[in-house]
Amino acid sequence: MSLGFDFRTPKTLPFKTCVYGFNNLIRGNPFVRRLKNHSLSSLQNFRLSRKRVGPISAVTTENDPIVKTNPFSFRSKNPNEINVLVVGSTGYIGKFVVKELVKRGFNVIAVARERSGIRGKNSKQDTSAELNGANVCFSDVTHLDSLQKSLENLTLPIDVVVSCLASRTGGIKDSWKIDYEATRNCLVAGRKFGASHFVLLSAICVQKPLLEFQRAKLKFEAELLKEAKEDDRFTYSIVRPTAFFKSLGGQVELVKDGKPYVMFGNGNLCACKPISEQDLASFIADCVLKNDKINQVLSIGGPGKALTPLEQGEMLFRLLGKEPKFIKVPIQIMDFAIGLLDFLVKIFPSMEDAAEFGKIGRYYAAESMLVLDPETGEYSADQTPSYGKDTLEEFFARVLREGMAGQELGEQMFL
Repeated sequence: MSLGFDFRTPKTLPFKTCVYGFNNLIRGNPFVRRLKNHSLSSLQNFRLSRKRVGPISAVTTENDPIVKTNPFSFRSKNPNEINVLVVGSTGYIGKFVVKELVKRGFNVIAVARERSGIRGKNSKQDTSAELNGANVCFSDVTHLDSLQKSLENLTLPIDVVVSCLASRTGGIKDSWKIDYEATRNCLVAGRKFGASHFVLLSAICVQKPLLEFQRAKLKFEAELLKEAKEDDRFTYSIVRPTAFFKSLGGQVELVKDGKPYVMFGNGNLCACKPISEQDLASFIADCVLKNDKINQVLSIGGPGKALTPLEQGEMLFRLLGKEPKFIKVPIQIMDFAIGLLDFLVKIFPSMEDAAEFGKIGRYYAAESMLVLDPETGEYSADQTPSYGKDTLEEFFARVLREGMAGQELGEQMFL
């Protein structure tokens, strides 16, 4: 029976090797790995309704007015007079943003959960120590009332909100709960306490929205633009970064141990200008005060040329002084898996997140993280701005020396 996919591989790529390569990619790709780890016990919950929870409207009432912005701009103040609220402060990028803003002298209010980090492993004390220099506010951004009450207890006005919130899994409900609802809660709460500027960490992949978390991010972006249009005292900066270093480091230690470097297709499917967490944090901090970043959608990459997976692998072997050894896995393998999962979702609705994880993995295996030229429909390295000084080669060299400690992929996604 034909399923529309040819499992035959070239003679130089036997099926056993292809399976090995796919497993290797799972280890290096957080999305595909999450799909692999998705428990089949979810099949037992197939009676759950497939009805999706719609976005929660987070609005103020007549008895809960928004604080009016001061008539003079916060940009005329010194950094030590500017209160910056950072949400998503314990995330991969958020931690660096807090440190950068503190270093620049801003008064930073970092919102965090009482148990933060992967699987809530960090206590209040751990979080406070990690965000040293910031005023840590423990609250739940998914509940507007709770967030507003926490901010009210601080008795501080807010000048700027910086959101580094991102869904941990990319699952359907989680994406709407975090990338849209929680982020909107932060806008509403920030505006209530005087915020006149909002810096949003989004993602460059929203240019081609095929996934649920991308649609959720775009919905909030649209509301942010609407807010600025309706109130000329309010401004925004939307930052859309390319790939992070850690998302490209999943195979470094495997290759160091003698394994081949694995990629989909011919290795040229998904190019990017990777950016370090520190450089991205610096760019986000620039958005707080720099006038040229006001009311702008800012795609941003790291320094140097765009790199394909093939070039990344060649770089890694060069650093190791080894002869390059590659396995190229047909992208159709993922297409088949996604088709199968989509079929299973019709029978077992509780598997819809597993199907979404497969689509996320497929997206990042094939789509470049570069600016999408609206005229040609092609990704353009030339149109993707570069920023910073840290290079992927330096990152790979450091990981080869020190390992991936502190760069664990955890449950967090590309953004």
